[in-house]
Amino acid sequence: QVQLVESGGGLVQAGGSLRVSCAVSGIIFSINVMGWYRQAPGKQRELVAGITSGGRTSYADSVKGRFTISRDNAKNTVYLQMNSLKPEDTAVYYCKVAAAFGYEYWGQGTQVTVSS
Repeated sequence: QVQLVESGGGLVQAGGSLRVSCAVSGIIFSINVMGWYRQAPGKQRELVAGITSGGRTSYADSVKGRFTISRDNAKNTVYLQMNSLKPEDTAVYYCKVAAAFGYEYWGQGTQVTVSS
């Protein structure tokens, strides 16, 4: 059974930092891309950052220079370090994994709330 367990969300003041993690288990195929998405109330889910198995990263323009995505392939874990947080970063953050043969999996989401 595939499981994506997210942790690390919470409440932080504007300008603060949080790190969210997503540990993946149960996938028997190779994991290609790992990524973080977010969805704020009343808005569509959007891509925040992604990282390939080779370590290539990409970021939404709104988080460039503030967020850093990384992964530990040995642990099948992806991280999102979020610095200089703004109230507009408030959302539920979801991790997503794209594995071989087109399989995709989502985490359950973790709430990040940034107070002004």
